[in-house]
Amino acid sequence: MHAPVATGAPASIEMLRRLVAFNTVSRESNLDLIHYARDHLKALGVESRLTFDDERRKANLFATLGPTDRAGIVLSGHTDVVPVEGQPWDTDPFEVVEKDGRLYGRGTADMKGFIAVALTLAPEFLERNLKTPVHLALSYDEEVGCLGVRRLLADLAQAAIRPASCIVGEPTGMKPVIAHKGKKAYRCTVRGHACHSAYAPRGVNAVEAAAEVVAYLKNIARQFRDSGPFDATYDIAYTTVHTGVIRGGTAVNIVPRECTFDFEIRYLPGEDPEALFADVKGFVAAKLLPEMHEVDPATGFEWKEMSVFPVLDTAEQAEIVTLARALARTDAAGKVSFGTEAALFQQAGIPAVVCGPGSIEQAHKPNEYVTLDQLAQCEAFMRRLMERVCEEG
Repeated sequence: MHAPVATGAPASIEMLRRLVAFNTVSRESNLDLIHYARDHLKALGVESRLTFDDERRKANLFATLGPTDRAGIVLSGHTDVVPVEGQPWDTDPFEVVEKDGRLYGRGTADMKGFIAVALTLAPEFLERNLKTPVHLALSYDEEVGCLGVRRLLADLAQAAIRPASCIVGEPTGMKPVIAHKGKKAYRCTVRGHACHSAYAPRGVNAVEAAAEVVAYLKNIARQFRDSGPFDATYDIAYTTVHTGVIRGGTAVNIVPRECTFDFEIRYLPGEDPEALFADVKGFVAAKLLPEMHEVDPATGFEWKEMSVFPVLDTAEQAEIVTLARALARTDAAGKVSFGTEAALFQQAGIPAVVCGPGSIEQAHKPNEYVTLDQLAQCEAFMRRLMERVCEEG
């Protein structure tokens, strides 16, 4: 049984407890959480639009508080979280535990805290008679490539629903973020030629060929680190290149036939990731394939784009930036290296900023947490939004 909420504590704690208890790791269904949110809103007289994935195991939710005949402000968050396996958690990741002013649990920072605040305060928005609608957008599969929000945005376009602007509640310490890097992630599969390792020159070692490309990618990363171009307004001031996964080989005495590796490019606005990718393929074509084909012409490389999202680059003069600064009571407008769905809202013609409770430093880690103070700041942010979009009844 949960301890009672202390007097003066953020109102959204109990909602956060409920949301964290839903295991919405990206490989799992998010429907229990979505149905809970839908039913919560329906009890307030608010209907929801659901858009499903192809297997109907996951869904996005879009709901409008207030009038439906005019453009409003989207409060957007993703419902999926990253896995917990292999992480040394001190508590059950799917139960919120409060300790020393922190709320521990998977998704507390990334990003069920923001969703909990929005759902908790929905009744207050409605009671105060909205002049400008507030839309709630909850998506699936953000953590595996911002997949769900694309279907949500396509549905809104088809239904001729065009919000005026969007606030995505990823963890930014409640400081508005107006720009972030774009991302392209690829999987490379190397086809080698297997043989006994005693006769290695007669084979094509897929692991070694992959390793040469990984090393080439590392050298590109060093060039960006050392020579730029740079934008000091970002927390990481240059484009980064990173290899995250590699698999290949079966035994040390077998020249491996296949190896796969996954890598990503996180690029600054103005950079061309396609040119960088073309450079990598050019290296392969010039330096590796000729030698491989001398042994076996069937050897080679296959490239698959795994995930992609564009840069976010909202003008500082945009109305949503001015509003977010006012609501957060700051003149700051940051730029970050991690990506968000805000870029896809922007791409769809909906100006967007990122602003939410918690720190990205806590995201994806064991013992993830959001502080009570951050939730309280988010609630204050939302109540200031009420003053802008509501009139007292």
